[in-house]
Amino acid sequence: MKLIIGLGNPGEKYERTRHNAGFWLIERFAAQNGIAMRKDAKFQALVPADILVVHDELDFAPGVAKVKQGGGIAGHNGLRDISARLGSHDYWRLRIGIGHPGDRQGVSDYVLNKPSADDRAAIDETIGRALDVMPLVLAGDMPGVMLKLHTVEKTPVKTPAKAPEKAAPENVAPEKAPAKAKEKTPEKTPAAEAEEKPAKRPKAEKPLPSHPRSSKRPCPRRSRSRRQRRRKKAA
Repeated sequence: MKLIIGLGNPGEKYERTRHNAGFWLIERFAAQNGIAMRKDAKFQALVPADILVVHDELDFAPGVAKVKQGGGIAGHNGLRDISARLGSHDYWRLRIGIGHPGDRQGVSDYVLNKPSADDRAAIDETIGRALDVMPLVLAGDMPGVMLKLHTVEKTPVKTPAKAPEKAAPENVAPEKAPAKAKEKTPEKTPAAEAEEKPAKRPKAEKPLPSHPRSSKRPCPRRSRSRRQRRRKKAA
């Protein structure tokens, strides 16, 4: 690769806008390698295959970067100018994703404004990955560039370690509760047995039947006759 071009709008007003993503990469690359930049390169004598153009891409989300050769200009004024000078679209493009506003009518204001903090961080990360493949770009190994740049390594997600499963308890017969010792009943002494037995109540004596005295006196005749009989039996 003999020429690398970064697209953007000149001036302090636009230096931090989305449309200057191509400038951001070239400036960092030149600063890292001590390379002087030219505002207007004389590339008419170069063939398109020796040129790489770095520009912002609405169709890619922030954090995405892809390389391709040829294609249309998709309304990009910088690409239109280069294609007009070269008379060809067959130069290489390094496209830095900046996202799309969702409305075609809002594209102009979108690209000429600063990205959010999250979008800028994603774009800077993409530029860092693009700088890592620049040695391959300079060597002309564009298939190697595409393989490395288009393959994004996914950061493994750390899953919390699972607690070790407890081993199922073996079938063990439940321990029998110790048998309770039978308490010995103390032997009872005769005196104790006597104390325990309830005392017998004395039987109440039955009252003798009372004979009411007769108010009548015995007949003297009957008494005499009984006496006489007794005498006769005695004789």
